[in-house]
Amino acid sequence: MEIARDFYLQKLIDHQHNGLVKIVTGVRRCGKSYLLFNLFFKYLLGNGVPLDHIVSVSLEDYGNRKLRDPDELYAFVKTQITDDAPYYILLDEIQLVPHFESVVNGFLHIPNADIYVTGSNSKFLSSDILTEFRGRGDEIRVFPLNFAEFYSALDNMPFNTAWLQYATYGGMPLCLSMKSDADKAKYLQDLFATTYLADIINRNNMRRNAEISELTDVLASSIGSLTNPLKLCDTFNSQKKLKLSANTISAYIGYLQDAFLIERALRYDIKGKKYINTPAKYYFVDMGLRNTRLSFRQQEYNHIVENVVYNELRSRGYSVDVGVVESNVKTNGTSQRKQLEVDFVANLGNRRYYIQCAYRIADEEKRKQEQASLLGINDAFKKIVILGEDVLTAYNEQGILIASLSDFLLHPEKTLNW
Repeated sequence: MEIARDFYLQKLIDHQHNGLVKIVTGVRRCGKSYLLFNLFFKYLLGNGVPLDHIVSVSLEDYGNRKLRDPDELYAFVKTQITDDAPYYILLDEIQLVPHFESVVNGFLHIPNADIYVTGSNSKFLSSDILTEFRGRGDEIRVFPLNFAEFYSALDNMPFNTAWLQYATYGGMPLCLSMKSDADKAKYLQDLFATTYLADIINRNNMRRNAEISELTDVLASSIGSLTNPLKLCDTFNSQKKLKLSANTISAYIGYLQDAFLIERALRYDIKGKKYINTPAKYYFVDMGLRNTRLSFRQQEYNHIVENVVYNELRSRGYSVDVGVVESNVKTNGTSQRKQLEVDFVANLGNRRYYIQCAYRIADEEKRKQEQASLLGINDAFKKIVILGEDVLTAYNEQGILIASLSDFLLHPEKTLNW
């Protein structure tokens, strides 16, 4: 089963021969190697690049073990370049090479070479990897399958059925190929425990594994909720057997962010045009990975929709903040100044969208609540309410676009491109 990942493939195509090392990053097992060594490789061949001008090395392959020596790898690549035509150097699992930063930087001095690397241990996936290449790196961030990619492999399954699968087991590519729910759950549980947490623990020389595991569970149970290390510290001190300081919690959250397992969305004062650093919201990069931490028990679809919409925006290249709007709100005839929340402020270049998410709007009171913060914004950027229920995507009388979740996920031209 081949899943097209056109968004990322186009990024690789657009960044060809830009003089930088293309560094494909993202959470482990999200499809980085497949993107580079299958989809991009085929693209190059299909566009006339001769096979002998694509230097492709999987350093995880036992047959290439000698090339894990930096001198051997450097010499091998140099011997493959025999003329002045463009060459493409594709290196997978580059972290298996000691001092790989120096080796790859050395390739930058080959004028007709275009260099692409990927890796899958926590050192390589650390968010500070660009510094390893001394400003000569060009990061291409890959996310797990978004819903449209996931849906494309399901042979016209009804949207609601596919949505429940995606909301439960997420978009890790290998998980999609598994037939039974039990196999999917076991794969995700093993992946988190033996790969992600093990990498974090080893990289950071952590002595006690239970602490970061407990913190991960707490974050998983509170997606979409405002929190900060001090609040989390209070939670641990009052509800958990383990005691963690706010500084330790802050460091552990950083480890999870560096491994691309979670992201932090800062609050942005829309009218004041400034950031509010704390509290913030944390979202998981994949719903299956989040749900496995809670043994698939805590399925609050309001929060799941919010997390999926956040990931969808991020995978499309948007930066995403949590919006705050100060407005006068009347309660029992009395006007009060309150802070209202906008789920997301999404920015890409000169485009901005204000987005509210709701799985259901049960009554008029709920509808007013969801729209209140959007109506308090006095600029002309598009305002959107995304609903999990079936609705006709259209503007209402207040100029707010009411969009169905299915249109947002599958037909972005009806929402973000209008």
